[in-house]
Amino acid sequence: MAAITPPIVGAGTVPAGLLARAHGAARWLAARGITEGSRIAVDSADVLPWFLGADLLGAAALVVEPSWTPRERDAVLADARPDLVVHPRVADVVAADGVFPAGDEDTFFYLPTTSGSSGRPKVLLRTRGSWLRSFAALGRLHGPVLIPGPLSSSLFLFGALHALWCDQEVRLLPRWEPNAAAEATRRAGAIHVVPAMLAALLDVLDRRSELRENCALRTVVCGGAHLPEEVRARVARLLPEADLVEYYGSAEHSLIAIRRGADGLRPVPGVRLDIRDGILWVRSPLAFSGYLRSGVLHPPETEWSTVGDRVELDGTGALVVRGRTGAVVSSGGRLVSAEEVEAVLRSVRHVEDVVVAGTPHPTLGAIVTAVVEAAPDRWPALRELREAARASLEPGKRPRRWLVTKALPRTAAGKPARAAIARQLRDGTLAAEPLR
Repeated sequence: MAAITPPIVGAGTVPAGLLARAHGAARWLAARGITEGSRIAVDSADVLPWFLGADLLGAAALVVEPSWTPRERDAVLADARPDLVVHPRVADVVAADGVFPAGDEDTFFYLPTTSGSSGRPKVLLRTRGSWLRSFAALGRLHGPVLIPGPLSSSLFLFGALHALWCDQEVRLLPRWEPNAAAEATRRAGAIHVVPAMLAALLDVLDRRSELRENCALRTVVCGGAHLPEEVRARVARLLPEADLVEYYGSAEHSLIAIRRGADGLRPVPGVRLDIRDGILWVRSPLAFSGYLRSGVLHPPETEWSTVGDRVELDGTGALVVRGRTGAVVSSGGRLVSAEEVEAVLRSVRHVEDVVVAGTPHPTLGAIVTAVVEAAPDRWPALRELREAARASLEPGKRPRRWLVTKALPRTAAGKPARAAIARQLRDGTLAAEPLR
């Protein structure tokens, strides 16, 4: 019997070798009692066969993030309560076929976790339909599709499954490395990235004309954080043949809005938005089904839900995201939006990325601290950073402490790990030095 495509990629064409391994994984899991409605945790670098194999059986999979601390891992598994944990030592399965898919679009297939950028990861539960509708909203891509980050990140797993849904080959990089990613764009028609990755990739292409001239990218998909206009302009200059697709979403809501070309962020069809006191509330057929706590599903209390993002509409009706309410520094009685300050400082030359957090202070509570990421041989000038802050920020919002590091702590999705940075600032363990 011919191998059948797993339901999460629908009519997409899965490469024969991967498909056979997915069916083999499904048989291996079924022999150990995994069936429709079960939950597994994949603790293996070889994610796709196990994930697709579980999907064939109608089981939901959680992908273990290798960088979790033992405490985080134990907490996540305690909330997910998987029926089975797949370890690396059982990662080699015999190719097979003939597993008939179970379930429908309402079947739970994935247990994503929050990124950990603002605290302990939470476990969510998602149906196939929520992502199948997300794939359709994003649309078709050129291929092959380059996925330059770990599939333990829902952003990159989404990119890999979306590529299969598009009938395109998936090309994985085991870890993010800008030069390796730039080399890989010679043979990739599309790429999924976060803004910091895109900026670093453009740096390489800017320096190495032979890679830029042979870059095959026709679509750049960017999500996970706000994309600065300066980076958008560099894409147009360095990759004039590529379409840039920016999306805004969350682990809870999947895609919320998409920006294509010069247009602003527009809501995905079927997604309804409501702005209450500056905070975005969402009602969406793409949304998650709830949180898992101690193995029990806790659905959202109403059809409308929020993750606390501060937003507004511009003059054209496009959505402008101002940042998460939790990303604030309380300094001297003033609440300072970290992301507002970061947006200003990212425009300064040689700044690759920046995180604004609070350093504990005995009288002010905290002082606004900028942690700048830059290449060791190209540190930004402190004078230029201060000038940018003076030109665009009120005095109380301007950083009073300036640090520089060659690499910010990051989540699996490549986003700055705000909670870890704030903790390391508090403990004095952040690998950064004063910028002078």
